[in-house]
Amino acid sequence: MKLRPKDVAVWFIMFVILIGMLLPLWWMLLGTFSEQFVSGSLLKNLSDYKFTLDNIISVLNVKNFDRSIVNSLIVGVTVTAGNMIFCLMIGYAFARFRFRMKKALFLSVVEVLMIPVHIIIIPLFLLISKLGWYDSYAALIIPFLVNPLGVLLLTQYIRELPPDLEEAARIDGAGEFRILFSVVAPMCKPVLAVLAVQIFMTNWNSFLLPFILTSSDSMRTLPVMLALLQGYQQIDWPQIFAASTISALPVVIVFLIFQRHIVSGITAGALKT
Repeated sequence: MKLRPKDVAVWFIMFVILIGMLLPLWWMLLGTFSEQFVSGSLLKNLSDYKFTLDNIISVLNVKNFDRSIVNSLIVGVTVTAGNMIFCLMIGYAFARFRFRMKKALFLSVVEVLMIPVHIIIIPLFLLISKLGWYDSYAALIIPFLVNPLGVLLLTQYIRELPPDLEEAARIDGAGEFRILFSVVAPMCKPVLAVLAVQIFMTNWNSFLLPFILTSSDSMRTLPVMLALLQGYQQIDWPQIFAASTISALPVVIVFLIFQRHIVSGITAGALKT
């Protein structure tokens, strides 16, 4: 196959972008699993680095660090599961039913996407304080159980699905919830996988709202704990790198679990005529 100059330029640009993406990851892993990393150079001989798990052990021994991991897992998994269920239900209602003010409600969902999160910080904080949810799991979970982007994705995806199977199930006597979770949900696996990865990553990496809505060390999430690891006078870079590596693992695992469904969804969308 003969490569054109245009193809060579594209491959070169892609290679540069790949190096730019992998270099910080490589640097983080070196800082996590090597001794005396900060005193050396990033490009020095790899044989000069000595493998160690001391940085991982050190950060795991930090007070309440393990608790922050548990908090982030509880919040991330619960919010992700809630969005998959509630966004599916709302999207199905918008896509299949007719009711009053349907267009206005759907338009309000789209408009919410345009509102920056910083605008709702004060009202959300006041509401959570009045409800008595401050510094609790309720403050970190309940306000985020429905994401407008998830509603929009599910609505548009379900609209493209043929309603024949739903009608057949309805003729057989199945109720709407049975049709939703037994017929529609399996066909929505690709978009649900995309939604699950997106919501989990967003909540796992969320810093601002968990920082504002919690105050005790026992309720801190992992991103907040990572910020608190940085000292005022100096920064323990190996410890920060180790904590960052631990923080990245769940996101990678979630992506690997849903990878097949995500790829199949992209392929189905590309082949759809």
